[in-house]
Amino acid sequence: MDGDFRTEFVREPTGLRRHPALVLNADYRPLSYYPLSLWPWQEAVKAAWLDRVDIVAEYDEVVRSPSTVIRIPSVVVLKDYVKPRKRVAFTRFNLFLRDEFCCQYCGSRGELTFDHVVPRAAGGVTSWENVVAACAPCNLRKGSKTLRQSGLHLRKPPRAPGAEELRNLGRKFPPGHLHESWIDFLYWDAELES
Repeated sequence: MDGDFRTEFVREPTGLRRHPALVLNADYRPLSYYPLSLWPWQEAVKAAWLDRVDIVAEYDEVVRSPSTVIRIPSVVVLKDYVKPRKRVAFTRFNLFLRDEFCCQYCGSRGELTFDHVVPRAAGGVTSWENVVAACAPCNLRKGSKTLRQSGLHLRKPPRAPGAEELRNLGRKFPPGHLHESWIDFLYWDAELES
């Protein structure tokens, strides 16, 4: 055989890689908005086969086994409700999401890092109340100075976000691609136009 035989047997059709399934909790709300709760099509098919989810919408594409033909799920609903976390983890991603992916000093959206409002050198701690998203130029300008010494001003004071607040902020940042079968489930509680 020419080439690697495993590649020939393992290769999946190119189009099937692009068929993620939106995963909804038992209350028909996405598990998360940002990042959007998506499973690869293989996980969605497996969960349906194991009777862990109900299929709500499907793609036109199918997958075949020797004895079965299955349409690829585009939206699945968990049969068991997953209780959302109350506590929000203090991570770089959640910090950027809280600050809506913009510098809290100048408002720019590029080259984000994080900055201690009260510098660690001056006893500042790494916490929700003392760390903000900052672009690299503002972070360099501030350095280990206080806000007064640097001449910078915060757009809003840093604070610990609630879990629901972060979920709602995540809705402002939809992924690059939204399948039409997902729209009703992502924005079902949006205010209707009159």
